[in-house]
Order: sequence, then C-alpha cells, then structure tokens
Amino acid sequence: MPELPEVEGVVQALKPKVEGRTIHQVQLSERVHFSFSEGKQCIVKQAEPDTFESTLSQMTITKIERRAKYIFFHLLKDDAPYVLVSHLGMTGAWFVVNSPEEINEAKFQKHIHATFEMADGGYLIYSDIRRFGELRFLTKIEDHAPLTKMAPEPFDERACDFFITKSKLPKYENKAVKEVIMDGQVISGCGNIYATEALFAQKIHPARKMNRISEKRKRALFEEIVAVLRQSIEAGGSTISDYRNINGEAGSMQNRLKMYGKKVCPACETATSQMTIGGRTSVFCPNCQH
Repeated sequence: MPELPEVEGVVQALKPKVEGRTIHQVQLSERVHFSFSEGKQCIVKQAEPDTFESTLSQMTITKIERRAKYIFFHLLKDDAPYVLVSHLGMTGAWFVVNSPEEINEAKFQKHIHATFEMADGGYLIYSDIRRFGELRFLTKIEDHAPLTKMAPEPFDERACDFFITKSKLPKYENKAVKEVIMDGQVISGCGNIYATEALFAQKIHPARKMNRISEKRKRALFEEIVAVLRQSIEAGGSTISDYRNINGEAGSMQNRLKMYGKKVCPACETATSQMTIGGRTSVFCPNCQH
C-alpha cells in the first residue's frame, strides 16, 4: 500500500501537469456503475456515478496537495470551491496522457476506472487493479469526518509532541508500538514499510508496549520515522508490488530498505522473524530488536 512518500511523489508529479487545467468531462468504468447498481461503492464513494460524472465536468483543478496518504484535488466551478479526495488503496495509480493507449502496462490499462478528459486536450486517468482506492467528491474537507482526525504532518514542528501526548493515552499506552505508529491519528502517513525500517534503526521490538518505552526513546523513534520518510521522498518512494508514480514511473527506495521484506538481518546476519501486529505482517530481527 502506498505510504506518505509514495503519495508525495504522485502529488509532485501531478502538480505541473494538471494544476490550472479544466475538466471537460468525466467517464467512470462499467465496473463502478455496476457496483453502484448492486448497492456497493466501488472506488467512487458517497456519490451516484452519473452525478459524480456530471458534477465534475467543467471544474478547474486549482491546486493539488497531499495530506497524510490522501491526495486533495482542489476544484473551482462558478467561483465555488470543492475538493476531490483520492486514496490510492493498494494499487491505485494516476496517469496524465494524450490517450489511454499511452498507458504502457497492460494491467493498469485494463483497470481504468475514472477518465477525466481535459478541456485543453489529453486525459487524467485513475487506474486501480484491486479497486481498494477511493475517489470522494466533497464540498469541504469537514464533510468526511476521518479527514479531520488525522495527526499533524510528521514534518510539522508540533508532530513529535503530539505523538508523545497521544502515546500516553489509555487508548494507546498498552498497545504495541508498531500498531500505534501506523495509526494515522497518532502519526500521519507512516505505514508498514517505514514503521518497520524506523523500529529496526532504533532497535525496538515492534510488539513492545508503548508504556515500556521511555519518552527519550519515543522522540528518537519519531525522528527516525521522519528521517526515513524524507529519505524515501528523495528516492521517489518504494516500488513494491503494483505501486507506481504517475505514468508508470517507479521509485527506488525499495533498494535501500534494511528490514522490510528481509530474510536475514543486515546487522547481525540472524534470520529475521515475523508476527502479525495490527493486522499487518511485521518483520524484525529477534537479536537486534528488544
């Protein structure tokens, strides 16, 4: 699943290609329409597909920004502001092309679910192989409550103290540190890959309870999370499984990972161990991490 660095890469690639352009019309896939007719919501959330298509036509994309693992497309129509919120799920990808046929990888071309034809020519396309991503059209961010509960951006000067305070609450103090730092209401944008890397760097066992970690060590862990997130942003994110930047571009952070997905610890050459924490597989070194 794309995490903060991967989403940041998508946003930075989209901005110069899409900001300031107007959507002529939108076409959703037959799968999206059929899902709605069956009482389900495939990709497009809280909106009837025909209404989604007609509403977004003639809207201008004024700004694109990232918040945690979400992409916000700020829109304007008849001087009224709106926002289209995109979450990539596990396999979501955006493409800016002159025609859909320009999408090189067959698996992404096969699973196009939202095609935005631009008024000045070309297309903004959302493809999602496993269809766990989301497109949510809102009048304002506050209309979707989970977006208002996200922790500050990890690069915000308030974020570390926010994390320390949250970690001491009854809700979190008896939970495993790995589960807590992947909670978007505690630290924004840190998922399985970078939580694994930060815990290994600080030699902290992923199942250690928050109340058994000193404040000094928590601060060091938070700084490590920020450092690995910055490093990954610079590397274009980690291309693992089906993640792509726009137009199929891959990142290179996966080549720098030290613990995620590893069979042997690079520090002591001990075989790594695995356990499930917070519903996610956690890889760690039983010798180095305590």
